[in-house]
Amino acid sequence: MKPMLSLEEAQQRILSTVRPLPPADLPLAQSAGRFLATSVSSPINLPPFDNSAMDGYAVIAADIASASETTPTPLRLIGKTAAGAVFQGEVTPGTCVRLFTGSPLPSGADAVVMQEDTTVDPAHPELIHVRDRARPWENVRLKGEDVKSGSAIAQIGDRLTFGRLSLLAATGFANAHVHRAPTVALIATGSELREGGQDLQPGQIFESNRIGLSALVAAAGATANIHAIVPDSLEATERALGTALESSDLVITSGGVSVGEFDHVKQAFENLGGTLDFWRVAIRPGKPFVFGRCHNKYLFGLPGNPVSAMVTFLLLARPALLKMQGAREFGLRSQPGLLTTEIINRGDRRHFVRVTLQDDGTVVSAGLQGSHALSSLATANGMIDTPPKSGFRPGETVQILRWD
Repeated sequence: MKPMLSLEEAQQRILSTVRPLPPADLPLAQSAGRFLATSVSSPINLPPFDNSAMDGYAVIAADIASASETTPTPLRLIGKTAAGAVFQGEVTPGTCVRLFTGSPLPSGADAVVMQEDTTVDPAHPELIHVRDRARPWENVRLKGEDVKSGSAIAQIGDRLTFGRLSLLAATGFANAHVHRAPTVALIATGSELREGGQDLQPGQIFESNRIGLSALVAAAGATANIHAIVPDSLEATERALGTALESSDLVITSGGVSVGEFDHVKQAFENLGGTLDFWRVAIRPGKPFVFGRCHNKYLFGLPGNPVSAMVTFLLLARPALLKMQGAREFGLRSQPGLLTTEIINRGDRRHFVRVTLQDDGTVVSAGLQGSHALSSLATANGMIDTPPKSGFRPGETVQILRWD
């Protein structure tokens, strides 16, 4: 029997095999969460022109250098410019132009005085009394101060967050060149499994892995398709895998990947022309894990125990999904926390202990750590990578691998 792979070796073998999916142009409104297939430079300056940062008056700063509450400076109002319009004249000494937030700065002006620092002469509405001075270019958004024309605004592999999408829209882009979202077929194997809402007979349990995995698949940016439960027979497993491979980019199964009499996933996959790369990883939970390739499709065979399935997805399948989308980084987010309970790993495999990182920065065990224990998984928001024959004591700062 081949030795178990380390987690890093298993991850490397997966990531060296999978490839990003072909890119396409998508409207920005449909591109949230996608990863850029090309770097992007701005075709314009942002702002594209000098404009007012607030409602007020365009002035020459030198005109109001001595303005104060007790000795306001009168200026003659020569016009008004709304956002989207351009004042055709010029601000000259002793004059001002009414502006609004976003209005282009008129020619000749070099500052904007806030509306709150002015008073309109009730007897002469064309006179504006300025009660405070303004420095040159105060309250002015300068052309290109945010983004210069030709500068890089997004890099290949960047995820299109709401901020990046807003920036692309502000610089005139209607579409983004992004990698396609992978489609993932989710299959659960086991004659003991039943769908929610059905009656349970003795020895039967409700199937939960597909629902949990579908949420994780969606959070990773891919599209999950839930397939029917497959009974424990080679023929049924082969039919289910064949259908799933035809309709998806990769297949994720739960159960049927160990060495038992009713574990048929590996044999069924090979019968369909697939090649298995490896099937055991030195982690807990989740030692039995299958990775294989069939033409340009992939198989990720997860253990049937719910916690094992979720942990192996996060550590091994999720990075592959991200690479298929063109991401640059594949690991879970790491965050420090102060441990309040002891964690001990007496085993000979790395143990990914489920924990809860609380709002005050402290970390507690999520509860029962068995690979079947969904109650602790439900309250956990991360896990601690605990080396073999080691542990962590209360008061230590530990790194939490977050999945929320």
